[in-house]
Amino acid sequence: MTARVGQVGLGEWGKNLARNFAELAELAWLCDPADGKREEFLARYRQARWAESVEEMLEDPALDAVVIATPVPTHYEIAKLALEAGKHVFVEKPPAMTGAEIDVLVESARERDLVLMPGHLLLYHPGIQRLKELVDGGGLGEVLCVYGNRQNLGVIRPYENALWSLGVHDLSVILYLLDEDPVEAVAHGRDFLQPGVEDVVFCYLRFPSGKIAHMHLSWLDPHKMRRITVVGKEKMVVFDDMELERKITIYEKSPWKPVDTYGEWQTRTGDIYIPKIPTDEPLKLECRYFLSLVDGTGSGRGKVAEDGARVVRALEMLTNSLRGR
Repeated sequence: MTARVGQVGLGEWGKNLARNFAELAELAWLCDPADGKREEFLARYRQARWAESVEEMLEDPALDAVVIATPVPTHYEIAKLALEAGKHVFVEKPPAMTGAEIDVLVESARERDLVLMPGHLLLYHPGIQRLKELVDGGGLGEVLCVYGNRQNLGVIRPYENALWSLGVHDLSVILYLLDEDPVEAVAHGRDFLQPGVEDVVFCYLRFPSGKIAHMHLSWLDPHKMRRITVVGKEKMVVFDDMELERKITIYEKSPWKPVDTYGEWQTRTGDIYIPKIPTDEPLKLECRYFLSLVDGTGSGRGKVAEDGARVVRALEMLTNSLRGR
């Protein structure tokens, strides 16, 4: 049976979600308070009904799931309402702004056997899936560290800093690859353009296994970078989302043995391998996976909620460090 989906929030990213859910499911309801959205979207999705409020949408007993693509500070309240109404929830990242809030959402979904899936898009990227295979399969040897570069000149958001806007992407990938919760999280940043909204942030994470991770996040940079590097004892690999064809590059490169001259290390250098990565749209893969959880054909219903909670808790640790708490 095709799932009936309602969507709240039809901004720039919401348009992409609506397009995919209209193709993969029955887009039954639309809701957005902005002027002019109603005519535009009802003309595009003629089968959908317009809701003047979230509550009106949730009153439909035939509605299976709610997609939330509103500003971050509203995610928690809308997701909570939807779960309490018995609807499955796909909510853009992050689903909540504190550990206490995400715990409420996870428990609400668990009690009702509902899907609570945060929109961590990169986890469904075929390149990140390949990266996970390399890490879990031991192809890199023991993983030592991971670091992410997510930089650009703009877009600068007034209600969320670079950590919450940019860092959530790389943080979700780091936690997914290492499958550990950090025991130490340190963040430093500055608010150069808007008081109280850090546009440059540097983060350090340390994990129980001894692995470490770093994130450089910035809206003030001459380069647009979307890169994650994983350093293993045997090999190293780079995921670069700015590359059209070279999404993953594997380097047979590692320290080998110390030499007497100048106290240097001799390195072992082998081939550079660029595997072919499927070009499927990550958002479509993500939406399809959510619908598989809704109809019961997919596995991991509880895990996606717990993984989302892990990211929010790490964000909270980094935010406390950033604020000197």
